[in-house]
Amino acid sequence: MSSECLFCNIVAGTIPSVVVAEDDDTYAFMDIDPGSDGHLLVVPRRHSTDLLDISADDLTATTLAAQRIAKVAVTEFGADGVNLLNCCGAGAWQTVFHFHLHLIPRYADKTKDRLTLPFEPGTPADTDTITALGRRLAAALTKDRSATTKPAATSHLTEN
Repeated sequence: MSSECLFCNIVAGTIPSVVVAEDDDTYAFMDIDPGSDGHLLVVPRRHSTDLLDISADDLTATTLAAQRIAKVAVTEFGADGVNLLNCCGAGAWQTVFHFHLHLIPRYADKTKDRLTLPFEPGTPADTDTITALGRRLAAALTKDRSATTKPAATSHLTEN
């Protein structure tokens, strides 16, 4: 636990929160600046800065807790869906540097949901760029013997 970390202090009980669920490894509480009705955060009890720092065990526990809560939240709140969001690093909008997942119920009723997408889905990008970036990452993963993902060697993209 980091005494300077907001979420470590919430988990420790020194900062109040509305607790939704907790177990030996995770702690879930309501977000104080919600993007929608029912927006909450799921965090590992053990401090880790972000997605690049969290242990596989804590990542698994946090993700499974989020899934369990999401199943209940969608039904209980009558949500039309749910987003699970992680921001890793200041450049990706992370503002509290303790790994966390935002569990955000989504609604067609915009009085319950104030989120909008930061990009326009359905607008294809340049397939040459996508292919080049994919091959570059696949090559880097091949060099990284600790990676557990088997990289794909070819592109299956076609021009629209």
